[in-house]
Amino acid sequence: MESKEKIGQSEILSRLNLEGKPFVSLTLHRPSNVDNIENFKKILAALEIIQREISIVFPIHPRTRKMIADFGLNDYVASMHNLILTEPLGYFDFGKLVSASHFVLTDSGGIQEETTVYGIPCITLRENTERPVTVWEGTNELAGCNTDTIVALARKILDGKWKKGRIPELWDGKAAGRIIEILEKIL
Repeated sequence: MESKEKIGQSEILSRLNLEGKPFVSLTLHRPSNVDNIENFKKILAALEIIQREISIVFPIHPRTRKMIADFGLNDYVASMHNLILTEPLGYFDFGKLVSASHFVLTDSGGIQEETTVYGIPCITLRENTERPVTVWEGTNELAGCNTDTIVALARKILDGKWKKGRIPELWDGKAAGRIIEILEKIL
């Protein structure tokens, strides 16, 4: 509960001039996406199309920033005027950003869970996930690094046609108590 309050107190939206504006949050750092120039270019091509309609906030991972430079993509990224690059954000600022997003683009694992809890549409830039319940029951869909798939899923969200999703059973914050009960029975 304390974290939720601190997330709510974050001023990241005002600092980025996003109060009351729709935007997308982006995380992109996995080697399969950013260390492979073909995959990286496909994802960037999708971002270029999406940012024409809605701002994308990108707290950029240091390795991702390095790969943009190494691949000679600085000018291409800079040409995307609605792609807002920031330094990596702390937990509370990032939580506020995600919770206020129109949708999230990510290759991270935990964010798939957070978006499901918040009821925020999530497009995962991976071919698979170790959190499949977020796809089956939550607000997440897998897109891989296919430009057309990423854009088509974003279009579904922008057109208001995204699945509702729900918080999976037992995601009630009481797992530790259940684990202790089980351990007490077997010990």
